[in-house]
Amino acid sequence: MKITAIDIYRGQSGKLHPILVRLRTDAGLEGWGEAGVAYGRGAAAAAGMIRDLAPLLLGREAGAIEAFLADCHDHTFWGKNGGTIVQAAASALEMAMWDLLGKELGVPVSRLMGGPVRDEMRCYANGWYEASQEPDDFARATERPLKDGYTALKFYPLGQMVGRNMRHVSHRQITREAADLAVARVRAVRDAVGPDVDLMLDLSGGVIAPEAIRLCERFAEYDIYFVEEPVDPADTAGLAEVARAVPMPVAGGERHYTREGFRPLFEARAVSIVQPDPGNTGGLLETKKIAAMAEAFGMLCAPHVCATPLSTEAALQVGATLPNFAIMELYPYFRHHDGWNAFVADPAEARVRDGHLRPSEAPGLGVEIDAAAIAPWFLETLE
Repeated sequence: MKITAIDIYRGQSGKLHPILVRLRTDAGLEGWGEAGVAYGRGAAAAAGMIRDLAPLLLGREAGAIEAFLADCHDHTFWGKNGGTIVQAAASALEMAMWDLLGKELGVPVSRLMGGPVRDEMRCYANGWYEASQEPDDFARATERPLKDGYTALKFYPLGQMVGRNMRHVSHRQITREAADLAVARVRAVRDAVGPDVDLMLDLSGGVIAPEAIRLCERFAEYDIYFVEEPVDPADTAGLAEVARAVPMPVAGGERHYTREGFRPLFEARAVSIVQPDPGNTGGLLETKKIAAMAEAFGMLCAPHVCATPLSTEAALQVGATLPNFAIMELYPYFRHHDGWNAFVADPAEARVRDGHLRPSEAPGLGVEIDAAAIAPWFLETLE
């Protein structure tokens, strides 16, 4: 079964800017993938990069996944030590190849990757706080995910809401007032949810190591499951400094790419929980390899997801196969935003029960795509 055409889609769905690909084959099967840059800026560049990678894939056997990834790494020049855009484009195409292979063989991708080691996976809710600003706002906002059965919540104690959008800290050093507000937010959420709900705090790489340590020392009494990206993700030494100093696990990796990019984190023991995103770290297979490296270093893996339900389903497929899986990210309320495009039938975000998800057992990624719903997003076909 050879790949004969690549369709690229770029659109707007609520707050997100999805980039999707559809691979078509001479056997009549189709495979779908997504670049993991729907949040933030980079969609146009990822679409262009998919176009640039297309010659490496057209005419190739749909199951030649390792060979395709090797070509992306070795024969694009920028693939070596490549960052977000190169890897997001490769990830989208690789994801679609797995979808095709699973459909060809009639099995879910998790079966192709060694088989699941668990029937269901625990998830934490992100994005539940919406436009919360004051501590009391955060406390009230917890009612929604708790009612929906979530037993783990993540939020950004330093984030500032501008309308319905969050602006992350970018000053490296924060004021006493900002620190006090962050601590008050965490206290309010802990008081609201009680002792049995896990809390994760994302500092989004906004402060330097001494600032992060001071904050985490104040957060510690609220029993934090992990603190994510406490310093700039490029500052491996700073991450390690925080990891050694604070009493809660440090997580990171959503802005690291490929095994080579994660290697410094492992060697410095800069994190306890790695967070590769299957949509931008080099694909599902690369995510599994990163998780295996983490396992060898005694670390857990919590796949990162911040895109459409297509990416969620892909993360579930690979996450189910990881012996060192910890918990998975979910944005369950993106689908309620104005302008959301519900192009995925029965999305994972609607299947959560008691804070857990079961991956689809349908062939491939297990995703049914409404192509008509995304027809306005169509950019071009490459043949």
